[in-house]
Amino acid sequence: MFKNHPKGLLSASLANMGERFGFYTMIAILALFLQSKFGLTGTAAATIYSIFYAMLLGLSLVGGLIADKTRNYKNTILIGIFVMAAGYGLLSIPSMSTGTGGLIFACFALLTIAFGNGLFKGNLQAVVGQMYDNEKYGKYRDAGFSMFYMFINLGAFFSPWVAMGVRNWWLKANGFLYNANLPALCHQQLNGTITAQGTENLNRLATEVSQGAPVADLSAFSTQYLDVFTTGFHYAFLIVIISMFVSAAIYLMNRKGYPDPKDKVAKEAQTAVAEMPVAEVRQRIWALMAVFSVVIFFWFSFNQSGLSLTYFARDYVDLTIFGVPVSVETLQAFNPLFVIILTPVILTFFGWLRSKGKEPSAPKKIAIGMAIAASAFAFLAIMSNISGLPAFKELMSDHGGVSPAKVSIFVLIGTYFIVTIAELFISPLGISFVSKVAPPKLQGMMQGGWLAASGIGNFLLFIGVIFYENLSQTATWLLFTSVCLISMFTMIFMLKWLERVSKK
Repeated sequence: MFKNHPKGLLSASLANMGERFGFYTMIAILALFLQSKFGLTGTAAATIYSIFYAMLLGLSLVGGLIADKTRNYKNTILIGIFVMAAGYGLLSIPSMSTGTGGLIFACFALLTIAFGNGLFKGNLQAVVGQMYDNEKYGKYRDAGFSMFYMFINLGAFFSPWVAMGVRNWWLKANGFLYNANLPALCHQQLNGTITAQGTENLNRLATEVSQGAPVADLSAFSTQYLDVFTTGFHYAFLIVIISMFVSAAIYLMNRKGYPDPKDKVAKEAQTAVAEMPVAEVRQRIWALMAVFSVVIFFWFSFNQSGLSLTYFARDYVDLTIFGVPVSVETLQAFNPLFVIILTPVILTFFGWLRSKGKEPSAPKKIAIGMAIAASAFAFLAIMSNISGLPAFKELMSDHGGVSPAKVSIFVLIGTYFIVTIAELFISPLGISFVSKVAPPKLQGMMQGGWLAASGIGNFLLFIGVIFYENLSQTATWLLFTSVCLISMFTMIFMLKWLERVSKK
C-alpha cells in the first residue's frame, strides 16, 4: 500500500491518531456532556459546541500563520500536542461545578484544546504535502492524502467505544445502567418543568436503570444519576490525555525524517524560480478561497453528526443492533470505520481511472462528493417521513420526551455510510488540492485556511439544531439536502477555472 509513497507518511498518520482520538471523543460526547452536566437546552449546548468546533479549526489559520512566520513547523506541531493534552486534562476534573462557574471553566478548557489543535493540525498537513513536492511522488498526492486520512481515522474509530465504555463502566460501578433519555428527564424533574407524561417516563426508566430496585424519591435519584453519568464523561476525557502522549512519542521518534516547508522556501530562494509571480500567487489564493467558500456548506451539513444527528439518534432511533442495546456515542464509530473500509476501495477505483487517463480532477471529485452528501440527507428525510416521526416540539409536549415511533438504527448507519463516501471525495482531496495550489511561502496558512473554512461551517452547526427543534424531521433533512445541492452546482460552475489553476 505504501510502495509508491514517502516513508514519513505512515508515521505522520500515526502521530495524528491521538488528535483524532480526542476529536472524535469530543464529537461523540460533547453535546451530551454539556446537556447532562449543566442542564443546557439542545440549542444552548449546540451553540457552545458550534463555537468550539469553529475555533477548533479556525485557529488552524492562526497556527499556520505562526508556523509560516517563524518557519518552525516541527516545534509548532509538537507544542500543539501538549497544549491539547492540557485542555483535555482540565475537562477531566470531575469536581467541576455544575453552575455558571463550572460552565465557564469547561469553555476555557475547550478554548485550550482548540488553540492546541490550531498549532498542530494544519501544520502537520503542510508537512505531509511537502512529502509530495517532487516528481517521484507528485502524481500520488491525492492517493497519499487519502491514505493519511484513512490511517488517522483508526484513532477516530476507537474513541467512541472507549468513551462509551468508560461512562457505562462508571454507571455500573455505582449500580446504574445507561439510558439516553434519562439525563433530560432528570433535569426536568429537578427544575420543575417535567410534564405528567414525563414523570411517568422518569419513574419507569429510573426503575429500569436501577436494575429493578424501586425508586422512592425521583429528585434524589435524578441528582445521583446525573452526578454519576457526567463523572463517567470526565473520566473519558482523562483517557484522551494518554492518546495525546502516544502521538507525541510517535512524532518525536520520527520528526527528524519529516520534510520541513521552510526548507522548500530556502531551496527555491537559490533558484531562478524563487519568487512566484504576484499575479499567479493572487490567482491561486482566489482559487483556494473559492473552494473554501463552497466547502463551508458541506461541513455545515456533514458535521451535524455531533449535534442534530446525535440528538436524532437519542430521540428517534431504536438503539439496538440485532436486539443488543447500544449507546448513542457508539454511532460515531461508524464514520471512521467506513473511512477505513472504503478508502482502499475508492483508491483502487481512482487508480483504475488514472491508468485509463480518466481520473477526475480534485475539484470535480469535490463536486461529486457534494452530490453524494445530498443523497444521504435525502435518504434520511424519506425514512423520517415513512416512519411518521413526530416533530421535536410534539415529542416533548405530547410524549414526555420518548418518541412513540422510531427508525431502525440501520437507517442512521446507512446515512453515515453515504455521507462517508461523500467525505472521502471531499476532505482528503481538498487537503491535497490545497497542498498543490498553495504558494510555497503560504503552505501552513493555506492549510489553516482550509480548516478555517471548515470552522465557519462548524460555527453554523447550531442552526441545524434550530431546524431540528422547530421543524418536522422530514423538513429538517431536506434543508440539508438543499444546502449540499447548492454547493455542488456552485462547484460545477467554477470547475474549469479551478482545474486550470491547479494544473499550473
